[in-house]
Amino acid sequence: MALFLLSRRTPKRLFPNMSKESPVHLKDITFLGQQNLPSAGFMIVPSSMGYNDLLGLEAVLGERGRIYIMEDEGGLDPQLKAHLENGHVTMLVIQPQTTDVVAYRAAMKEAADVGSVVIYLPADAATLTAPLTTVPGAKLEFLLKAEIPVVPVYVHHRKATALAIEGSISPTETTMAFDAPLEGPELTLAGYQESLMRLAEQCFARNPALDISLGYALLQGLKKHGTTNSVFDGKDGGELRFDKILAAAIVLGLHIRTQTKKQRVGIILPPSPIGLIANIAVLLIGKTPVNLNFTAGRDSISSAMKQADMDCFLTADTFVRKMQSFPWPPLKELTMLERLMPTLQNKIKLWYVLSKALPVPLLAMALGLSRKGGSREATLLFTSGSSGEPKGVVLTHRNLIANVSQFGSRLSLKNTDTIMACLPLFHSFGCTVTLWYPVIQGLNVVTYPTPMETKKLAELVQKHKVSLMITTPTFLRGYLKGVNREQLASLKLVVTGAEKLPRSVADAFEARFGKTVMEGYGLTETSPASNVNLPDPAPVGAEHSHPVLPGGRAGSVGQLLPGLAVRITHPDTGERLSVHQTGIIWFKGANVFTGYLNDPKRTADVLDKQGWFRSGDVGRMDMDGFLYIEGRLSRFSKIAGEMVPHETVEEAVIKAMGLENESTRKIVITGVPDAEKGEALVLISTLPGQPEHLEIVELRYRLIERGVPTLWIPKKMVRVEDIPVLASGKLDVKACELIARKA
Repeated sequence: MALFLLSRRTPKRLFPNMSKESPVHLKDITFLGQQNLPSAGFMIVPSSMGYNDLLGLEAVLGERGRIYIMEDEGGLDPQLKAHLENGHVTMLVIQPQTTDVVAYRAAMKEAADVGSVVIYLPADAATLTAPLTTVPGAKLEFLLKAEIPVVPVYVHHRKATALAIEGSISPTETTMAFDAPLEGPELTLAGYQESLMRLAEQCFARNPALDISLGYALLQGLKKHGTTNSVFDGKDGGELRFDKILAAAIVLGLHIRTQTKKQRVGIILPPSPIGLIANIAVLLIGKTPVNLNFTAGRDSISSAMKQADMDCFLTADTFVRKMQSFPWPPLKELTMLERLMPTLQNKIKLWYVLSKALPVPLLAMALGLSRKGGSREATLLFTSGSSGEPKGVVLTHRNLIANVSQFGSRLSLKNTDTIMACLPLFHSFGCTVTLWYPVIQGLNVVTYPTPMETKKLAELVQKHKVSLMITTPTFLRGYLKGVNREQLASLKLVVTGAEKLPRSVADAFEARFGKTVMEGYGLTETSPASNVNLPDPAPVGAEHSHPVLPGGRAGSVGQLLPGLAVRITHPDTGERLSVHQTGIIWFKGANVFTGYLNDPKRTADVLDKQGWFRSGDVGRMDMDGFLYIEGRLSRFSKIAGEMVPHETVEEAVIKAMGLENESTRKIVITGVPDAEKGEALVLISTLPGQPEHLEIVELRYRLIERGVPTLWIPKKMVRVEDIPVLASGKLDVKACELIARKA
């Protein structure tokens, strides 16, 4: 039998290199949900379990009978092994190849019937920082087949998600959360994953660092990394160390305070050192920066400016002259920074000396900057309007600090690493990931005003040895032309977001540069990052004996960042589904926004009373926690009662037309009203060819041969010169719909 019982005292020879026990400091462990532990027998399946964690768990269980189960050759921590050896314990060992479910169930039931607590001890595994669990999905599925109540336990080590500005944190500072037992129909892998995600969200939300205001965190970051990190201007080759940026931001902030009594300050600047300084300056005086989308339509910009209620705008002469169609406010409300900053040089020199001498608390006091931020508004962004009119997304201090912590803990970059900042500042990734994140965590930054000049960006990557590049599939295509392999050699991570990453683009990039493109995911309303794929962790243990949990999975947008929970509902009925079923994705976490600006109706449409956010995207989760986005709800058509995903149809059309190796987007599918079926699909294409009505007939036959359902086949083709995209790199869904409707 694959499952067997060891003696009540484990032979010492099994566990060499033992060390003496050290008592756990229970004051370092916070327990949540202890009331969920049942009085009858049950099994505990934790997310992870180290030596100190086990001592804490045992203290909670008290004198209750315990049986431990582990995998043979499971690679437990030597200190944990020693603890088990020194105690009189019963252990069950599961061989890795175990498939004898009947014997396993019998052993577990026997233990539960006498009221014992069965504790599964996960093996040490090579995994990413702060994973949801260190137990592979297949193993979890097997464990849950015991058919006895299972209590999910999430173990959160605060050090795993600590910010660089927090200083030293004890490795034993832990929150351990217990959920209600899973039994009956709820005892499934999907049910366990949902439970663990809820516990992870609760544990992360207790982090005291989330109460820090964004301005205070930036002040700490600029002080801490003042002489070790810099911002490099990719446009003119200049360099500004963080300590000089701090002095300039303080002086500019104090000047802004004299120019406005409003809470919000408009910023109309591209990614640049002065754009970064402007944003920090506004935050250091406790006000809210509003980076305006200067590529949007005039009406959208005017609406955003009116909603934000501002009378002070930071910009540059070149912008004012260049963008004649921009609805500029009166000249008296404009601050031209290239004129202003030279006049402030003496004050900047003075504050450079003062900022060096004064500690952070005194600097904050001098600026009138509160240490606490919490649920107060930190920044205001407007949605891109890719599928409708832009909405004002209010992001709080807590939202942004949480996302920096989440994103930073998963990437684990060092202060010698460099990030490329070329995404627009009005883009949520451009703000959080290329402004707040590098300043707080201490990374070098290279700025460039546009993500479209890929040849220049490649030169900057090579010159500054850039480690991390955040981009979109649209911009990624530009690197496939005229960029040499050596120029991108320093990149450790290439992460895309904003739109689905076509497999053909990812494969072409990897073939050319030897870099795997990692697809991520996020929304403005989630501050923005929620998921990211990463390279698999390096193997650990003697002869790489420990299991390796994957960091990425092709086709997915990656695993959740720490402290986020997901649930899935039916697109039409709103009924709760398993997270393994396809439906509308909902998020809950400290990085989820609190509502749209002055718009309670649209807020109520996407946020429920428990803080769950309805994303509008359709997807599912797999057994290892990887999230798959199958389309945006606005990119589905309901045809004869069936939900048809535009992106899936696009993939079929690309294959049918032999476009897999195209480096630029050539086609897009959109929907238009149809009297018979409710909606009909329209193919928008930039490809030359025979008359459109003949080409759509030929395409129809090709798709039918490939097994594409007839409802999924476009009824009409429209030729255009270019596929409309937004400045952020996203497909302009609204513009595509207008083209299709006109046709």
